[in-house]
Amino acid sequence: MASGKYEEELTGLQKAAILLITLGPEKSATIFKHLKEEEIEQLTLEIANTRSISPAEKDLVMDEFYEICLAQQYIAEGGVGYAKEVLEKALGAEKAMDVIGRLTASLQVRPFEFVRKTDASQLLNFIQDEHPQTIALILSYLSSAQSAQIISALTPDKQTDVAKRIAQMDRTSPDVIKDVERVLEQKLAALVNQDYTIVGGVDSIVEILNTVDRGTEKHIMETLEIEEPELADEIRRKMFVFEDILSLDEKSIQRVLREVDNNELAVALKGSNEEVQEVIFNNLSKRLATMIREDMDFMGPVRLKDVEEAQQKIVNIIRKLEDSAEIVIARGGGDEIIV
Repeated sequence: MASGKYEEELTGLQKAAILLITLGPEKSATIFKHLKEEEIEQLTLEIANTRSISPAEKDLVMDEFYEICLAQQYIAEGGVGYAKEVLEKALGAEKAMDVIGRLTASLQVRPFEFVRKTDASQLLNFIQDEHPQTIALILSYLSSAQSAQIISALTPDKQTDVAKRIAQMDRTSPDVIKDVERVLEQKLAALVNQDYTIVGGVDSIVEILNTVDRGTEKHIMETLEIEEPELADEIRRKMFVFEDILSLDEKSIQRVLREVDNNELAVALKGSNEEVQEVIFNNLSKRLATMIREDMDFMGPVRLKDVEEAQQKIVNIIRKLEDSAEIVIARGGGDEIIV
């Protein structure tokens, strides 16, 4: 079948159905997990109505799918311009424009993608004088390492303001995102997803604060505790969870365990994974490890609330010991290296 006839006869939905049929049920089932319910319904109906597919149709659909995957990979590596250049060399100018044209109709490029490839110190020069809300929006889209470096370099009062705005950010209009990108004089605004984008939130600022140096984190948290105590409490609960004890060295774990009540430890371990249990038991004496294992067996089922409370008490001990410099929690952002 000629490619022209193929293009005229098959809709995008039909091509998708042929692709899924060609890939087989296992791979198609995996793809379905990433689709919306209405898309699954449309594809299921189209697949059910597809009676036969010629080998030529299969080949053409697979070729088109492969070309679009290549284009997406090239765009992720170096932007639309880079993708166009590479595809032109591989497929020729006309074919490359055809693939890019089909792709950009549905392409979703992450906002501020160009910024993610910019050195953080250079980016700081562009945004440090912007409104805190603008800075918060941009940092929400960056890697935690980039955001940590930038937020550490802001003035102390702006650090807290920006951190608070990131944590409280929920959904941002695509028009606002476009305006901010336009201010930075970039050309990706046309490719921004038109759906409202979930961005920021407590998890976002937690990831950033876990990466900055201890001094910056402490200043932000102390100020938030005064201005937004509930928010500060929620952030602190997520910053170092019980399972993060795996990131401590053996000497630090042993120091922490000397401060922990044995009954609390048994309850905390009751709801933890095997890896955490193994690390804890390896840092206890054989006699004490055996005793706590027996306590865990005898206590039977434990309420999740009790487990979480016991684990949080241990986390609080860890943070207290870090504050007094008795243990060190590995973090980025310029802390002194201790050897």
